[in-house]
Amino acid sequence: MSVVFQKAKQVRVFQNVAGQIEDAILEQKYIPGNKLPPERELTKMLGVSRGTVREALRALEQKGLIEIRLGVNGGAMVKSLNTDQLSESLGLLIRHQKISLDHLAEFREGVEGNVAGLAAERAGKEDIRWLKKLLDEGKSHLDEEPLNWEAFVQVDEKFHIALPRIAQNPIYISVLQMVHDNIHRYYLSFLPKEEPVQKENFQDLCDIVRAVEQGKANEARSLAMHHVRKFYRYMKKKKQELSVK
Repeated sequence: MSVVFQKAKQVRVFQNVAGQIEDAILEQKYIPGNKLPPERELTKMLGVSRGTVREALRALEQKGLIEIRLGVNGGAMVKSLNTDQLSESLGLLIRHQKISLDHLAEFREGVEGNVAGLAAERAGKEDIRWLKKLLDEGKSHLDEEPLNWEAFVQVDEKFHIALPRIAQNPIYISVLQMVHDNIHRYYLSFLPKEEPVQKENFQDLCDIVRAVEQGKANEARSLAMHHVRKFYRYMKKKKQELSVK
């Protein structure tokens, strides 16, 4: 497959080279599984040194656009585009608490509010059954003596991942899956474990499900935003108490 490249600009040359190759991939002139032209050919097409081409290819590999294989049949292979690398990078930041509670709450409040509103507009009967099954599971852990906090919080996380799936938006699904796969350390550190707080949490989830079932998008959005805001305040207070000790 032939691709017409332009002579590279001489300012930050490797970035210009990487940008041209990236554009060719995103425009599907090269599709997943295709091999890019050999380095020797790229140097001629682009009018740059082999070292510049290699630097550009390394940058593209770090972005997850290509895979550089060694050996006789090696070369730069185009990879399928997905969100795994982005999710892993953001997930690491959350998992190791490199994102503040303030920023995490600010992000979640807006996004999860929108997701709940969309879920109310798009939920089918099976989706409602799924949410109610999660509520039943959560209540069973709340009713245990003593309260099974860990199991209940895991159900809570499943609930927050279910809503974007019901909303049917792949961006929300990917981002919120990443958030709730990695947010557990914040809960362990700062979420109050007292039974009244968890019962309040459960009631919030019940109210959101009711609004989603009734197709009340604005109410579902408002309830979800209030839920995130309220539990952020609980965690913020707990964090402040721990910092004083």
